Amino acid sequence: MNRSGCPNWLTRLASLLSSSSWLLCCTNAATTTCSIRSDMTIQVNQVGKAYPKLKGRWHALGTWLGLCKRDQNWIIRDVSFKVGQGESVGIIGVNGAGKSTLLKMITGTAMPTEGSITTTGRIAALLELGMGFHPEFTGRQNVALAGRMQGLERAEIIALMPEIEAFAEIGHYFDMPVRTYSSGMFVRLAFSVATAVRPEVLIVDEALAVGDAYFQHKSFARIREFREQGTTLLFVSHDPGAIKSLCDRAILLGDHKMLMDGRPDEVLDYYNALIARKEEGSLQAQAVNAPYAGRSGNGKARIEELTLSSNGRAATMLEVGAPLTLSLKIRSNEPIYDLSLGFMFKDRTGYDIFGTNTWLRGELRDLGVEAGKEQTLTVTIPAFNVGPGSYSLTLALHGGADHIEDNFDWWDKAVVFNVIGNSSYKHFAGVCAMQAEFKLD
Repeated sequence: MNRSGCPNWLTRLASLLSSSSWLLCCTNAATTTCSIRSDMTIQVNQVGKAYPKLKGRWHALGTWLGLCKRDQNWIIRDVSFKVGQGESVGIIGVNGAGKSTLLKMITGTAMPTEGSITTTGRIAALLELGMGFHPEFTGRQNVALAGRMQGLERAEIIALMPEIEAFAEIGHYFDMPVRTYSSGMFVRLAFSVATAVRPEVLIVDEALAVGDAYFQHKSFARIREFREQGTTLLFVSHDPGAIKSLCDRAILLGDHKMLMDGRPDEVLDYYNALIARKEEGSLQAQAVNAPYAGRSGNGKARIEELTLSSNGRAATMLEVGAPLTLSLKIRSNEPIYDLSLGFMFKDRTGYDIFGTNTWLRGELRDLGVEAGKEQTLTVTIPAFNVGPGSYSLTLALHGGADHIEDNFDWWDKAVVFNVIGNSSYKHFAGVCAMQAEFKLD
């Protein structure tokens, strides 16, 4: 056992591994690429990753003997892009799009099936939670090991240890086995180690999402500091606000390929449009195959169409405090003289944010619809004052005060949309923005 608290054999192994260059060269057929422009830190050239698709033990044996066809399941294919020095690139896409697989290939923890990747400079990566940590080692011992894996000398690790311990803020757990850590403590330790020395390239794969809000703010502050100092950033996140605030450009992955590479706002708009179309198709499928999964009601009246808009433009994304308008086209199969419209906004966990209906508000209580006639009902919210995040809207057409006895049409999660931060968001914390005045007498 050496002074850093790490067994000697692991130190020697880490030293051997850290002596390898961070330049990653992969071979595709007859080509090998090992050169990289001085102003580029990452070059991905026609990269693909596949895993064998085996149908059982005998098929696996036949494949190994060359008697059976080797079927492959492509996770991602034909992806090419370049990242310049000091550039910040966000990578987005639905779960299963290949985001994590791509980052693993860039960091060298997974090898491409085809194509080539070249990187230059020291890379710090936060990929899978707890990746690279030995569960039986203490936090301090894992820091020592991780430091050696990053190419740091023992003296450098000893010098950085107090700073890493202070930044992680996990108290006495720093000297306890990491198997006793919560997911948030894992993130604190991993981020503190990875960013103890400013890297040329920082790769973050949604690891910060499981951390507490305080540490997220602390971590993003360090990331921004590194950006200002010239660090290249690859950032995977489902948070559009974080992508827009941290990244110069964004890459969208989907259907096992790269769909778009451009400005964050343009890529996010395209991504949200794709999600909206998929959700619409899913809801339509529910209505046909399982009518009570997404919608229910006796069908006397029905919402035929819903449009969300802000400042006169259709929107699936809006800023904190922006106006929001709901336009609903309603059709009835028979005359109704006491129609009420209700709505409820929920956050991504299903928690009710705000809801009301025309009966409770004392508005349009004499609302009636003629049989077979389509009418448009508009709901205007002057300022949608909620914090950044993903929200859903549930709608209901019913008779009287609520939908319990006379439910015409209940549409759960009629639409999902995102709220992103802006300059006003800096002035409050929490779920909603309330008006407050400060006065000193």
